[in-house]
Amino acid sequence: MDKAKKHRFLVNLLLIFSVFFVSVTCTIEAAWIDPYYITGTKEEQAKFRELFNLLRLEEKGTEDEFAVIREIAASYARLGDYDRLIHFLSGETIGNQANPYNAFYNLMIAYAYMQQGSKPIAMLYFDLIIKNYPDLIINDESIHLVCLRNLIDLNEDPGRLVRYYNEMINNFSDKIDLGPAYFMLGQICEQVGDWNGAIAAYANYLPFAGTIIPGYPNSEQYAKQQVDFSKSAKDWTFESLPRLRAAVESALEDNDPYRLMQYQAKVNFFARSWEQMDVENIRMTAFNLAQFMYGNKIRYEKNLDASSNATEAFLRTTGWSISLNTWYLYFRKINFPQDPEIHGRWEWAGIYYGEKF
Repeated sequence: MDKAKKHRFLVNLLLIFSVFFVSVTCTIEAAWIDPYYITGTKEEQAKFRELFNLLRLEEKGTEDEFAVIREIAASYARLGDYDRLIHFLSGETIGNQANPYNAFYNLMIAYAYMQQGSKPIAMLYFDLIIKNYPDLIINDESIHLVCLRNLIDLNEDPGRLVRYYNEMINNFSDKIDLGPAYFMLGQICEQVGDWNGAIAAYANYLPFAGTIIPGYPNSEQYAKQQVDFSKSAKDWTFESLPRLRAAVESALEDNDPYRLMQYQAKVNFFARSWEQMDVENIRMTAFNLAQFMYGNKIRYEKNLDASSNATEAFLRTTGWSISLNTWYLYFRKINFPQDPEIHGRWEWAGIYYGEKF
């Protein structure tokens, strides 16, 4: 065989071998990559093939593998293809239970279900992550904390919410706003009947008072009332509204301010105008009944005000002074389930001065 023919033969052989090699390689790649995962435009499909080929080369459980898996999942999310995202990441987590990044993969699955409107399933995943996987910090954020916040936002079960708030406070006190967390824990404890837990939560909240809590403009006042009342003797309460009225009206008839003051609530008693002006409220909270009753004849209505109901009552009185002649004595049924002997009794809780509008 002359040299020219031999050269052409070798060139053809190399071409055949190259075609065979490329064909085999593509066949291997095609066999390894599930066509289900290749989606989108031609450019997007090419990117997915590139990513899956890269994934095949990465060592399991490494940071490099995590980066590739995260990009594949993010690509599905950008396409809004949450079914493929869930299917892909579920295979990753099921196939390698020891993968250190499983908490993040399950978090992405939970978010995918949320995007599909399947919030109950998403909550199962958030809860699963907290219970079964060690915490993971991604972009300086705790996966467990992210899950707890989502569970608190989505859940309506008070029993579970108590657990989630406690876990968030105990494990992430330096990462959250503790004031709202303690106050909301108190609210949820009340719902489940854990009155000791509620009082403890409100007591922990008070040092953070002043924090704005959406939906609870009077949170500081409410928490303080609950804590102060729980610590008090509660010896000014009456077993019924008629008995409380009889005692107060008797002291008024006898013009005895000192006996009357014994019936005032010793905790959270208020005196303010109907407009609840802050300046007036501060000025009147520690006033002395004697100075208003001295030389005056205080009169009271035979019947309670028409706005009275089963839990609160108003008694109109007059004759206190020239500038503040009319006062409405405010009686309140005590809501304190923590102590069954006190719960449901009545107290003289405050005064509204001026005519009722």
